[in-house]
Amino acid sequence: MAAKLRKGDKVVVLAGKDKGKTGTISSVDPKAGKAVVDGVNIAIRATRQTQESQGGRIPKPMPIDLSNLSIVDANGKPTRVGFRMDGDKKVRFAKTTGDVIDA
Repeated sequence: MAAKLRKGDKVVVLAGKDKGKTGTISSVDPKAGKAVVDGVNIAIRATRQTQESQGGRIPKPMPIDLSNLSIVDANGKPTRVGFRMDGDKKVRFAKTTGDVIDA
């Protein structure tokens, strides 16, 4: 199945402790159905000091379920994603405005 949400998409969180926050997807795990969004679902992780990095308590964005994310359309509102054929190419479009998401 084609991916409705991809790396680099601007999304809004629909449910959970960070409901209403927006961010950009930095990575997607389609097998687990989760994505890491910058600035959302932050957890503190303790790391050991190494020669390269300082140790301590490091804030790290954790994966969030894809069902709790929705892409942001041109108006800044959450929207669902649809697929349609644009010539001989399959493209994603926003259901609210009908605009093509990826050019």
